[in-house]
Amino acid sequence: MPSSSTRMLRVWQVLLLIAFLLVWHVATSPTLLPPIYFDDPHKAAFFFGEPLRVFERTWDWFASGTIYAHLWVTLLETLLAFVIGTAFGLGMGLWLALAPTASALFDPYIKALNSMPRVILAPIFAVWFGLDIGSKVALGVTLVFFIVFFNVYQGVREVSYTVVANARILGASDRQLLRHVYVPSAMSWVFASLHNSVGLAFVGAVVGEYLGSSRGVGYLILQAEGTFDINAVFAGILVLTVFALLLDWAVTLAERRLLVWQPRGGETEKI
Repeated sequence: MPSSSTRMLRVWQVLLLIAFLLVWHVATSPTLLPPIYFDDPHKAAFFFGEPLRVFERTWDWFASGTIYAHLWVTLLETLLAFVIGTAFGLGMGLWLALAPTASALFDPYIKALNSMPRVILAPIFAVWFGLDIGSKVALGVTLVFFIVFFNVYQGVREVSYTVVANARILGASDRQLLRHVYVPSAMSWVFASLHNSVGLAFVGAVVGEYLGSSRGVGYLILQAEGTFDINAVFAGILVLTVFALLLDWAVTLAERRLLVWQPRGGETEKI
């Protein structure tokens, strides 16, 4: 059951959102404010949209059902990129963290790939995998992989040598060390990276849809930009943001279940 401080925090968060929407509504309404930045009061709504029209456009998309096919494609691309990138990052991070020779060998190449702006790979992936979901998933994987990889690598490397030595003295095999020492120690690092990876997986999907597609929320946003429909652009951004928050919430639930053994803030001081 949430504490009173947590409930008050939620109330203040909701009030902050309402305040933002009110300021946005007043600033873009041609009848509520005199011209300040623009000589024509209607220009503010043209450039920044109107929140009521944004919500109306979002409602129309869902009520008519036109967005479901596009949303499914974007969510599928995002989930595939998230799962595949996380799996590769987790596997490579564990392997190189536990294999010093391989780590030293691949270190300069991994750093070089990580320093490369991955967005420039999108046209290459479009040539390799076509304009279907494959190219979008590939781009998302490159964005997710390095976030997870470096967090897992660092998490395993920071395992206490004393804990490992004691486990070996007690007869733990390499497999048991991996299962009971290295993986649990790296899990907090993994989930820290997953919260960032959710947004990056969406970025990969949407950027790929921008460069070439006929489906997806990114495609809807691109079409709206082409017709200067700023309200539809913000509606697409709103939809993506809500579903990204839902995925992040799912990651949080999984984190709470898998890290139930880990002491929360302040608990270690009570022991």
